[in-house]
Amino acid sequence: MWSNRALDSRIAMATSFSPDSEPAWFRWMSRTVMRLGLLRSTVVTTFIVAVAAIAISQLVISVSGYGNRWVAVGSATLCSVLLTPIIASFILRLVFALDRAHQQLTVLATHDDLTGVHNRRHFMTVVQREWDRARRYNTEAALLLIDADHFKRVNDNHGHLCGDELLRCIARAVGESLRQADVLARFGGEELIVFLPHTDPLGALDVAERIRERVQALSLPWKGETVATTVSIGVAPLRNELPSLDWMIHEADTALYAAKSDGRNCVRTLPFEASRSGGAFPVNSR
Repeated sequence: MWSNRALDSRIAMATSFSPDSEPAWFRWMSRTVMRLGLLRSTVVTTFIVAVAAIAISQLVISVSGYGNRWVAVGSATLCSVLLTPIIASFILRLVFALDRAHQQLTVLATHDDLTGVHNRRHFMTVVQREWDRARRYNTEAALLLIDADHFKRVNDNHGHLCGDELLRCIARAVGESLRQADVLARFGGEELIVFLPHTDPLGALDVAERIRERVQALSLPWKGETVATTVSIGVAPLRNELPSLDWMIHEADTALYAAKSDGRNCVRTLPFEASRSGGAFPVNSR
């Protein structure tokens, strides 16, 4: 596990690097090398260098007016075939290593190092675009704010390592309840946040209740004991009256406070008008 200072350094490096700052030809070459692989890239590089060496040798003979063309072809080919694979292998290995390092830095810059889900900064960036799109095209969406109940007791009674593992289990349980298009992130501490595009208020409540039940069923074996927890969830549907994404998060936080006040291990939302047929969802609101 990295220290906070080391993690911040890696995140700063990753965020300071922008692929758009690279020349187009370099990005194309990098993608081509990754697609071909090390061996085939080396073979292609050797062939290109050999052809270039032969062409240069023939040009030199043509310009100078003397020399044996076949000897020049043989010499250029032999040098290219012997030297290029050695040089290319080092260069291409470096390209592969840099690509892996870039992928790792990208993960560090966009994901929470404990749970593996998105971090808050990346969530806000991605969801702001989704929120703007939903407002522009008048499509429905919702936001869930999830908080583990009495999590401090877990840390106090079983230690922070147990708390970390339990939080990872909660994040996995939440992720397994979502669609691919949904966005999950760690919002801070033991809080998770979820953005549900193309989801009406009743659908959001269904998802929230499914998450609550899945977490309630969790049991973590820890040093001969079984550790469990529950979650409280605040739901905020996207409404035309909301001026910004921050206000939507504020409404979800208000609903989460209501869930905590109502005894925890429950789902709460602010009043809304159902947008689909069927009976009303039994939710107490404040």
